[in-house]
This record gives sequence, structure tokens and C-alpha cells, in this order.
Amino acid sequence: MTERGQVIRPLIATTVIAAVAVGAAYTFGPGAQAEKVGAEKAGRTVAPKAQRQQVRAETLTAADTCAVNEKYPKRQLRGVWVATVHNLDWPSKPGLPPERQKAEYVKILDNAVKRRLNAVFFQVRPASDAIYRSSLEPWSQWLTGTAGQDPGWDPLPFLVDEAHKRGLQFHAWFNPYRAADSASSRLPAGHPARLHPDWTVKHEGKLYYNPGLPQVRGWVTKVVTDVVKRYDVDGVHFDDYFYPYPGQGTRFADQAAYKKYGKGLTLADWRRHNVNQLVAEVSQAVHSAKPHTVFGISPFGIWRNKTEDPAGSATKGMSAYDSIYADARAWIKAGSVDYVMPQLYWPRGFAAADYSVLARWWADAVKGTAVDLYIGQALYRVGAADTPAWTKAGELPAHLTLNRKHPEISGDVYFSAAQLVKNPLGVLDRIVKSHYARPALPPVLRASATPPVAPRVVKASGGTLTWQAQPGAQAYGIYRVADKDASCATADARNLVAVVPASGAPSYAAGASGTYYVTTVDRLGNESPATRAG
Repeated sequence: MTERGQVIRPLIATTVIAAVAVGAAYTFGPGAQAEKVGAEKAGRTVAPKAQRQQVRAETLTAADTCAVNEKYPKRQLRGVWVATVHNLDWPSKPGLPPERQKAEYVKILDNAVKRRLNAVFFQVRPASDAIYRSSLEPWSQWLTGTAGQDPGWDPLPFLVDEAHKRGLQFHAWFNPYRAADSASSRLPAGHPARLHPDWTVKHEGKLYYNPGLPQVRGWVTKVVTDVVKRYDVDGVHFDDYFYPYPGQGTRFADQAAYKKYGKGLTLADWRRHNVNQLVAEVSQAVHSAKPHTVFGISPFGIWRNKTEDPAGSATKGMSAYDSIYADARAWIKAGSVDYVMPQLYWPRGFAAADYSVLARWWADAVKGTAVDLYIGQALYRVGAADTPAWTKAGELPAHLTLNRKHPEISGDVYFSAAQLVKNPLGVLDRIVKSHYARPALPPVLRASATPPVAPRVVKASGGTLTWQAQPGAQAYGIYRVADKDASCATADARNLVAVVPASGAPSYAAGASGTYYVTTVDRLGNESPATRAG
């Protein structure tokens, strides 16, 4: 991975794609049985995706007969990445007082709510450091300007709570293998790479943990599990960095580990095996610690090209499978991830990596599995003059329109939070108008045999809806129809006017006339029958 000053591509890498194929370097921002076996190894039960997304408790929807409008998806992940490395998104600079840091974060969340998003993917571990109080790794330099320096508060409880107050899921984003932003950095006392220099590899100016060492996999799993156990996060998220991206062609110095642990595999197969092992170990640990917590990865957008593998995509770019040893297809087949979020940062019609081609390929890759598919969208590229398609405000919204052709695509996540404020070319206004005109519930993680209890004592008085708080509620869905015929009221989001975060005394300001219905949504996304306001 490399950085280009403060212009850092999504998930902090600049990648050269199809340099030979297009004649110039194009740099840009960032089986059923196998599924069952993978799920069992992870110690959890995973229903087929179609079953998980069936909202079985909605007795008023007459699901078998209701027509569903694809323009108003009821279940859709809408997220944004919040990067902390190099102060890309938060905080705006190191050394700010806690109150200023809090204010900046709240502004990010309020902009997310304004755009009807429902999830944030927040970078809590940029490089073997912590944006939270940890006994395992030092405080991040991006908080105070000095690695290891205590900022005087633990940001993570605040970050999580403020997201939940606004009905936003909070996914903790980790970089698994980056040990230090620079190989020449002086590591704080107690830094794991300082205590275990044999775990590390210096490579083209960076310091990495060696993915081939069992101790490294164990350490990464321990760090992730610590966060899941101590904080109320909804998910664990890995970015696209595994083995280093191709840079100057320097060989990654893992020969000793390969000699010790290779066990007859080719070097490439061994490296992929190392990554697959980490993914499986983290998955099992996360779900064992808190079964409701999801684990997913945002891989580079090209698994392999068709010229390299008949199962690959009709593209001509860098292969994640061959270059950074990330085999997303293997994770999907093993069921070791709950979702994949490929970074499709190219426009439609781009010769080396056409968005239309890749969206279809990834949809096919998850079809028939329990793995959800979200698309990483290059909001940061909108307005860029180096590619004609990105100079057009309609390009990114067109990606979402194209996604409707693939029911396997369950949402989109945008890089990055800074662009929520900038709103390049007014693109977010277009997206909200054409695609996010209504709120959406996040996709169901796992279907519950027992649906949540429907809201009770739902009353409408003086323009305000009130109801009794329900045990286990994460949120409540508010639906409004023009008359009392609610047979299809909750079939899609046409009648969904709000998703209200759970509280001790839930309420909603019902400004428009009509008949209102309220549902209970639990932590796994399951929804109760709808209760009509009396």
C-alpha cells in the first residue's frame, strides 16, 4: 500500500491497474455444502440468505401476494467509511481537545443521517494502534500526534453510542497486518512489534506483520476479540490490505516462515492459506464472543481476470488472488465472512475494470450462499478530471440503478466521510432523491425462530405516536398508509417513514395524516408484526 500525500485512496492504498493492458498506469483510490461446513466450523448456524432476508413476522404484508417495488427496498445497507489514518476523516488533525473531536464526529453522523444512511465503518486500528483504550496496543498517533500518548479519554464508547442514538450501525474497522505506518517510526514502549521484532517484515518503507506466522494470526484475533467483548459494536470489518500491494517489485521477505510452515505448498498457495486461516480464526472468535456481531471484508474489486482463471471476471486489472493473496471466493465458499464489500472504484465502461461487469461477477459469486454483498463505492472519485465518467454527476447514481438488476446486491458503502460534507457535483442529492427517498432497515443477519414482540399500546395523540418499549428492541419501524387497509403496508419501503432507535420511552412525531403502524426490530434485524396506532 502507498499513500499520495493527503490524497489517500479508499482504505489507504494506491493501486496500479492494467498498466500493460491500457498502456499507462491507472491509479485510483482505494457451494451450499461448503457454506454449511464453513458455518459449522465457525460455531454458528447460518440460514440461506433468502431465508434470512424473509421478514417472516410481518403478518400484515401478505407477502405471497404483495407486489414489491424495487425502487423502495425495505432492506438495504447504506454506509460510509470513516478513516482515521492520516486524519483523513476524523479527527481533522491530531491534538484536538476531546470536545472538538466529539463535535467533528457528531457532524459526520448528522450528515450520514441527512443522507439516509444507516451504518458507519469506523477505523479503530489503522496500524497496530488503537483509537480506543487498549491494554494490547498503543494509542494511535492520529489522536494526539504522538504514538502511545493518552488522549485523556476513550473515544470508542462515545463513537458507538452516538451512532446508535441516530439509528446507525457501528462497524469497527481493523487493518490486520500493518504494524507501523513507516518502518523508520520509533515505536512506543510496549508496542507488540517492538516486543516481537521477529513478527515483522520491513518492506518498501513500511513495517508489516508477517501473515505466515501463527503468532501473528493469534495476535490479530486477540486484538479484534478484545474490542468485540468490551464495546457494543455491531460488526468487525477488514479492509483490502493483506500481503502488501505491488509497489517497486521488492520481494516480501517471508522466506524463513515459508521454509518452516510451507508444508509442500507453493509460495502463493501458502500465502493465500495464511490469509484464509486468519479470516476463519477471526470469524470464529467474533461470533463466539457475540453471536449478533457480523464480520466482513472489503476486498480489492477484482478477484481474478478471466485470462488467469475461467471463473474470473472479464477484466484486465490487478488480481487480488495473485498479487496480495486475498481469495475472497474462498471466504464466500467457506462461509467465513458474513458479507463481502468489494471496492468497485471504476466507472461503467472503463476498459480494464468495468463497473457493470464486476457488479455482475460479484453478484454471481455470492448467489445461493449465506454471504451478503455490499458494494464499496468511490464517492471520493466523483468530480475527478482524470476520467471523463467521473466528471458526470450521474455516474455514481447510475451504479445504484444498475445494482437493482442484481438482487444479490444488498447495499452500498461510500468512501469516505469527508465527502458527505463536500457532496461533489451534488451527487448525494441525486442519490437521495432517486435511491434513498425512504429510509431502509439493514439486511437481516440471521432469521429468528421467534420474531420480536410487536409494539404494544401504540397511540396517536396530538400528532405524536407513542408505544411501550419492547425487550430486545434495537429500533422500531414506522409505516404510514393513506387508509386502514394495511395488507401490504410493510412489504417494501414505500410506506416506511422512519426507523426510530430504541429507547425507554419511544415516540415519533407523526406530521402527516394517515394510518400509522409500528414494528419492533431486534439486534439481528428481524421485524415483528405491525401494530396499528389507536
